[in-house]
Amino acid sequence: MENELVKKLKAGNEGAFQTCVEMYKDKVLNTCFHFLHNHLDAQDTAQEVFVEVYRSVHSFRSDAQLSTWIYRIAVNKSLDLLRKKKRKKRFGYVLSIFGEGEDAEPVYIKSESDPLLDLEIKERTDILNAAIDSLPENQKTAITLSKYEGFSNKEIADILDASVSSVESLLHRARKNLHKKLYNYFEKNI
Repeated sequence: MENELVKKLKAGNEGAFQTCVEMYKDKVLNTCFHFLHNHLDAQDTAQEVFVEVYRSVHSFRSDAQLSTWIYRIAVNKSLDLLRKKKRKKRFGYVLSIFGEGEDAEPVYIKSESDPLLDLEIKERTDILNAAIDSLPENQKTAITLSKYEGFSNKEIADILDASVSSVESLLHRARKNLHKKLYNYFEKNI
C-alpha cells in the first residue's frame, strides 16, 4: 500500500497527497508540539512539513519508509524553528539591554478543574520540559521521539539516520542527564 501511495505522490496525484496528510497529520503535529511546546508553532510547522513532502517527494528514496521520511522532516523543521527562536531570543535580549524590543508573556489556558492541581501539573511539566530542552540537541531529539512519540529504537534510528546502538547510547545519556538535572533541581528547590 505504501509503495502505491509513494508512486501516486511522485506522479502528483492530489488525492494521494490528501491521503498522506490524513494518515500522518496527527502524528506529525504531536511530534512538532513535543519539540516546540506551542500549539500554534506546531500547527505552522506541521503545515510546512507537508508542503516540504509535496515539494520533495520526487527525491524520496524507497529504501526507507514514507512515515520515517515524513517524521525526519518534522523533526528537522521543528529543530530549525527552535534554532531560529534561540537566535531571535538572543537578539531580543540584546535589544532589551538597550531598552528596545518587547517581552513576550506566556499565555496559559484556564481550566475548569482544580486550579492548585493544574498549577502543580503545569509546574512539573515546565520543569521537565526545561530539563529536556537543556539537553544536547541529539539527546533531546532521541528522548522526545522515544518517550513522547513512542517510537522504537529502530524507528528513531531510521528517523535520525543513525544506528540502533547509537540511539540506545543517546537515550542512555539523555536519561542519565535528565536524572542529574532533575535531581539537582529538586534538591535545591524542595
